[in-house]
Parts: sequence; C-alpha cells; structure tokens
Amino acid sequence: MAISSNLRTGGQVLIDALKIHGVDTAFCVPGESYLAALDALHEARDQIKLVVCRQEGGAAYMAEAYGKMTGRPGVCFVTRGPGATNASIGVHCAFQDSSPMILFIGQVARDQVEREAFQEIDFRRMFGPMTKWVAEIEDASRIPEYVSQAFHRAVNGRPGPVVLALPEDMLTDRVDVGDAGRYKPVQASPSAPQMRELRERLSAAKRPFMILGGGGWSADAVTDIRVFAEANNLPVGCAFRCQDLFDNAHPNYAGDVGIGINPRLAGRVKNADLLIVVGARLGEMTTSGYTLVGIPVPRQMLVHVHPSAEELGRVYQAALPINSGMAEFGAMAKALAPVSARAWDAETQAARAEYLEWSTPPQVEGPVQMGEIVTWLDQRLPADAIIANGAGNYATWIHRFHRYRQFRTQLAPTNGSMGYGVPAAIAAKMTAPGRMVVSFNGDGCYMMNGQELATAVQHDAHVIFVVVNNGTYGTIRMHQERAYPGRVSGTDLVNPDFVALAKAYGAHGELVEKTADFAPAFERAARAGKPALIEIRLSAEVITPRQTLSQIRAAALASRSRP
Repeated sequence: MAISSNLRTGGQVLIDALKIHGVDTAFCVPGESYLAALDALHEARDQIKLVVCRQEGGAAYMAEAYGKMTGRPGVCFVTRGPGATNASIGVHCAFQDSSPMILFIGQVARDQVEREAFQEIDFRRMFGPMTKWVAEIEDASRIPEYVSQAFHRAVNGRPGPVVLALPEDMLTDRVDVGDAGRYKPVQASPSAPQMRELRERLSAAKRPFMILGGGGWSADAVTDIRVFAEANNLPVGCAFRCQDLFDNAHPNYAGDVGIGINPRLAGRVKNADLLIVVGARLGEMTTSGYTLVGIPVPRQMLVHVHPSAEELGRVYQAALPINSGMAEFGAMAKALAPVSARAWDAETQAARAEYLEWSTPPQVEGPVQMGEIVTWLDQRLPADAIIANGAGNYATWIHRFHRYRQFRTQLAPTNGSMGYGVPAAIAAKMTAPGRMVVSFNGDGCYMMNGQELATAVQHDAHVIFVVVNNGTYGTIRMHQERAYPGRVSGTDLVNPDFVALAKAYGAHGELVEKTADFAPAFERAARAGKPALIEIRLSAEVITPRQTLSQIRAAALASRSRP
C-alpha cells in the first residue's frame, strides 16, 4: 500500500502552515508540551527565525511589537500553564493596542483534560476576554483550517491577538491533509455618501479637530491622512502613544492627546465643533478619563472612523460613524475636494504654536536635565530611529519632548504595561536591523524584563537601552504623595549596578550622572558593536517636568489644611 507523500505530524502541518502564511520570525520560550512543533521548526530554520527568549512575558511582548511594526501577526510559542500565564501580559497588550498576534500554547494531552493534569488550564476561559478568538485544535487534520482562521481574525477588522492551544499528543499525530492558502486581509471601506457627508460637516465647521490613533495603519494610510489634513489645514492630534501617525514637525501637528495632555490642547478637543476621530477608540487615556468627549452623545459633532463595526456606537453615539480600515479611509479622504473657505486657519496656527511652547523642555533641579537629553537625541537620531518604552513617569520626557517624524518610530504600550521597552526594542531591531533602536526604561520597568538583555546579546540585536534610575516606582510614588502625602509605602527600590549588570550579560555599559555625560556615552554605545546600556541616575524629586515630589506633597498637605 502506497503511503501518501503528504503524511505529516501535527507539528509539521502547523509549521508548514506558518510558512505558507509568510511567517519569517517566531518568538518562544521552549516547553515539552510542544516539542513536535519545535522539531518542525528545526526543519524550517532557514525560513523561520526562532528567537529564544528568557521569559514568556518578554516573548509575548516581542511578538506584539513585531505585529505592531509590520502589520503582520507576530507569532509566539509558549508552554502550558505557567508559560501561558506569563505570556498573557503580551496578549493583553496586543488586545488594547490593536496589534495582530498569534499565541500558540502547548496543552496537556487530550486524554488528560478536565483532570487538573500537570499545568492544565482551560485557555478558552482564561483568554476569552482579552482576545479576538481562542480555540484548541483537537484534530491535527484541522490545523490548516484553524491557522488560516487565526491569521484572518488577527488582521481583519480591528487587529488583535488570537490564541490557539495545541494538545501535546495532537502534535505527534500523523495525518494526510492538504494545506490552506495564504491569508488575505480584508477591511471595510467608507461609502461615497458617508464621504460626502464628512465633507459637508467639515464645510460647516468653525473649530474642527482631527485625532488619529488605534491599530491597522500603514505607511500609505499615514501619508494619505497627512494629505487630507494639509488640503484642509486641519489641526491634528495623536491619541495616547500613537504619536508616530503624524509627523510631529508638521505645521498641522498640535500634540499628543494622552496622559499629561497640554491643558490648552485639551481645551481645543473639548471645544471643537467637529471632532474627526480616525482609528482611535477614544479610551480613558485619550479622553482624560472620559471627560473630553461626553458619553453617550458627545458635545462635539463626532465623526468616528474605526475598523471594527462593534466599536462604533459602543461608547459614543457618533453623528457620522464610518466602519473602515485606515488605508481605505485614507485613500478616500485624500480624494475629497478640500474645503476652501475655512474658518479655522488661525486656530490651526495657534494650536501649533501652543504645541511648540509645550514641547520646549523646562529646567529642573539637579545635575541631569532629561529635557536637554531628549532634545539632543532629537537632533542626533535618524528620522527613522525607533524609540521603545514601557510605562512610568520617565516616559513623559520622551512623549512630550521627542518629535516623532515617521510612521512606526514609536513602540509604546497603550495598555500602560511596564516591562515593555526592553523586549519591544529587541523585536524592533530584529525586524528592522538597519535602523537605530533606542529603548527607554525606568529602573522598575527595566527590571521586569531586563533579563531579555541576554536575548539581545544572543541574537546580536544592537539596541541602546537607556535606564532612568530614580530608585522608586515613580508613577505610583507620585500618586501616593498626592493621595497620602508623606506616607511612603511600597514604592522604594534598591537597584543593582546596571552598568555592571549589562557588562555581565556581555553588553556595553555606561553611567550618566550629569547632562554633559550623556552625548559622549551615547556615541560610545552606538559604536560598541553590540547591545549597550546607559544608566542615567536621576533624583526621585524630578518626577515630572512641572513639579517635584516635594512640591506635589506640599500641595497635597496644603489642600488638606484648608477649611
């Protein structure tokens, strides 16, 4: 009896499917639950680069960052139980950041389910609220079907994460099955009547404002939206941590609509008579706790463009909801006849002037001026340099004073997740090896995934990691002083010598204790020919560009003493 030439193990079918769908990189922490898939990846090592990470949270962050950078699903493999729970942080990030990602999880054998077998978890229940789809492949012959659906779900509509569980014994089954074709992204497009209505509403406006955000963007979509904004001289803001969707040096750019928003920019958003929101959900961070845009009926005339029909009308009743992908909307917006008799030209110019004033760094106390360091980097970095960061007050200096010039130069988690800056930067460097990548981290943020520096060294990812060390969980300490002044609890940190630690990993290390030290330290790091870390020692007093910790505490105490 002849044996079919297409007889393969489930692991082989899976990796063959990834090759068909164009996967060139996968991030993982190995586990015995998916050894058959790892074996198949060995056979595919010339086509799929396997990046071995040190913790599943770092691996998942790398896959999310890959998806954000490329628009193609980032792929991550982890083992069951603890591996999956560690990886869940990257899945949550991909969900809130609308990044395409597929997490493959090794699972217990099919004959062991519902016994609380070793490391067994029901992943459908665990991941259901934070993914677009969760499934478990119980029949190896259905792998091509499931993987095809995973890729389509990850990229279509609002991009996001998908989780597929892989029973260990399923991956070793041998099946004769055909392969599915490569996934085909599909997005909705605006209708002609919707675009005519958009132009009519814009023609009638006196104080329009446009906000860009969300996922699913491409370089072409960014260019088309810029053309639309230029043609109509619209003031443009970018949603929280989406600042690379519009050139910050452009005369129409008015600033970032996120945490610590310029009060005058917040006033412009609140007082706009037409708010054109493209891609952004208008979540808590972008709306200053849902205060800038009313719920359910905004005070502004709202045009809401979003790739997910489910998002439109979920929180806000838009005057004109448009279900569309970013590229599809951008192409049609670019083609609209511009409004010639505009009432808002002076407002656009004023908004730009306010942004320039707001993004000029103030002097702070102490020997390190973070504003001057960021200004120097603005002049030193190539326009296509990628800056990654996690969460913490240190990020304020980058978000407020750095000017992002090109699409996909900002990698920052809109879900406010700490520990993102190191793994995201590594993934970015592997994805775009010819571009400079700088990773900004607080000391608390760095220590959450700093072990991935070993991954950078192992895979020769020459990232420059900056660690702003102030010996505290700064954001929490700031809120602590506002709510419970003088009662410090749970926020102090005792840190390692970060320079010595970097050198122990095989990276280059530099210490900066005053502003003038930074530029030469950075140049040495850039010439090091390997991953490099620059530790900046900053006083915890310098907690924001506007107020010190002592000033925040004093203000809180004063407010309590008032009758």
